[in-house]
Amino acid sequence: MSHSIFHLLNNECPNCHTGKVFQDKNIFTNIGFPKMNARCSHCHYKFEKEPGYFFGAMYVNYGLTVAQGILTYFLVRPFFDETFDLKIIPVIAVVILAMCSFNIRFSRLLWIYMFKDYRV
Repeated sequence: MSHSIFHLLNNECPNCHTGKVFQDKNIFTNIGFPKMNARCSHCHYKFEKEPGYFFGAMYVNYGLTVAQGILTYFLVRPFFDETFDLKIIPVIAVVILAMCSFNIRFSRLLWIYMFKDYRV
């Protein structure tokens, strides 16, 4: 399990762990919409199984975004006078916008790893 998490965070193919899923080397520091490879350059594993395959990854992305928003609220709340101050909302929005590029990449990688055929 820990090896899968390591390979997932390194943007590696779920089948051979050699090729890259995204054209970008690092999933953490890139800005903009991700550019995915259609197949692994090493083992030719097809990443998008069918049209609309990554539709479910949007739900994973939504869950990550909600979790980051809640975590940001609880981390920032001690710095404000009231329990729920409206000044917290822009802070949460900045964090969510800063993390959105990472969330797209991570949710797609997680989706590919969740539905990989592990019998082979």
